[in-house]
Amino acid sequence: MSFEITGKLYKKFDTEAKSEKFSSRNLVLEIADGNYPQLINFQLVQERCSMLDAYNEGEDIKVHFDLRGREWNGKYLTNLNCWRIERPSGDSAQPAQQVAATAPVQAAPAAKAAAPLPTMADEPMKAAVDDDLPF
Repeated sequence: MSFEITGKLYKKFDTEAKSEKFSSRNLVLEIADGNYPQLINFQLVQERCSMLDAYNEGEDIKVHFDLRGREWNGKYLTNLNCWRIERPSGDSAQPAQQVAATAPVQAAPAAKAAAPLPTMADEPMKAAVDDDLPF
């Protein structure tokens, strides 16, 4: 499952050699979320570690990533595996935070609460002729 999100590059870390054949690098993306920004950690692996070199901390970037999960010693771990980084488009109408997925995503409950509550004016008009249905 592939996702993308836009935010500010908060922190980038150096590449770490985990073994002779495996290296990884982390970055932290700051996402605006109401009053409290969220700091999201992403991981780059192998040849993708060098993709981060072209960007500076404080710069707006768009991160394309996959969700990865695994079990290790009875613990379940989730990883956000970054596979592409780019600068967001110059469109000023673009929202500050953007998350997209190939699979449908359920809307947040807070978004539903913003809709106005129904009033008496929203009630359907009763038909002039009563029907014989008991409900």
